[in-house]
Amino acid sequence: MIPREKTEAIQLLILDVDGVLTDGQIILTEQGEEIKSFYAKDGHGLRMLMDEGIEVILISGRRSKAVDCRAKDLGIREVHQGIRDKGPLCKKIIHQRGLNKKQVCCVGDDLPDIPLFENAGICFAVSDASPVLKGLADYVTKHKGGYGAVREVCEIILESRQNSSLHTGP
Repeated sequence: MIPREKTEAIQLLILDVDGVLTDGQIILTEQGEEIKSFYAKDGHGLRMLMDEGIEVILISGRRSKAVDCRAKDLGIREVHQGIRDKGPLCKKIIHQRGLNKKQVCCVGDDLPDIPLFENAGICFAVSDASPVLKGLADYVTKHKGGYGAVREVCEIILESRQNSSLHTGP
């Protein structure tokens, strides 16, 4: 389990999309439109985090209108797509907000997410992530990407904060 002190510091959650918020499949219609499947419970978990004041940002190596639609539906205001090297953008986002590494959490599934891990204080890999990313993660989820992994991350963060508030007193 991740130490409570680490999860209490989180102010920003950065998520990859394909393989994290989706199962990683790319389904194309005959017209070339992309179809993605998002897990509703992941979305509810993200809303709960945002209600607690944690900002959520999506960074994806691919571009998809479906991602923009899902982000808008969830109230995620910042989405970056078509980002091949996520490191410089991640650093810029953290700097713009005046945060430090300990205040940043990320979730990834594959090698392009390594720069996110290098810039975050707490790193989650989904259960079906690449072995390399799993080896770099602070925590590997029990659920696969697109099937509850993000909800699991949200619950770990929220439960830690609730337990923390239960232990603080006069």
